[in-house]
Amino acid sequence: MLPRHRFSISIFALVVLGAGLLGSPAPLALSFEGGKQMVDNERVTVWDVIWPSDRSTPIQRNTTDTVLVALTDGPMRVVDLTGAERSVTRKIGDVRFLLKGDGQREESAGAGIPHDIVIELKDARVAPLANTSKYPDAFPRPGSKKVLENDRVVAWDYTWTPGVATPMHFHDKDVVVTYLETGELASTSPDGQVQNNPHYFGFTKWNTRDRVHTETLVKGKGRAIIVELK
Repeated sequence: MLPRHRFSISIFALVVLGAGLLGSPAPLALSFEGGKQMVDNERVTVWDVIWPSDRSTPIQRNTTDTVLVALTDGPMRVVDLTGAERSVTRKIGDVRFLLKGDGQREESAGAGIPHDIVIELKDARVAPLANTSKYPDAFPRPGSKKVLENDRVVAWDYTWTPGVATPMHFHDKDVVVTYLETGELASTSPDGQVQNNPHYFGFTKWNTRDRVHTETLVKGKGRAIIVELK
């Protein structure tokens, strides 16, 4: 499991001006002081976030649409911009979507401290590729469960079976993958080249579109939330 660093959050601070101008760099979105930034590119910024227990932390408005993937389960409180509170019980792997302009803080309502992967969706959009391969799209696939879909993303909950290869498939979309188990996957391309990819609980990575491969769980366990970007 990833280290759990306590930190204060300065949420949704826009630090680069000129967003939307041709040739301008993509703006950074959230700034989590003391948090762990896992991915940052023109489409997303991804953070490993453990929410602080200090209730004096101000809640600020999201500057981006945001996807949250739960890394802890159990009861918690959600406090919105108005200060209104609600109690929820969640499971590891639950996926939520927050609209730009919303804002919230998560608080412990038991022994566990809320811990999320936070995926900020930047304004840059890339249309899915046409699948001209002879293989099916990566999703849906047998055993996959769609857990979220809107005009920005589609998210899948998928568990690999040890020793059983997935169908050879084509990725038409960029994806953010958050692993919920520890193990190792062997990725095999159509020409037979194999690359072994170890993963651990909470490990989150960016994979670009235009890939064809099959995957086999060769060690440990394999479950992930795969967020495809539209």
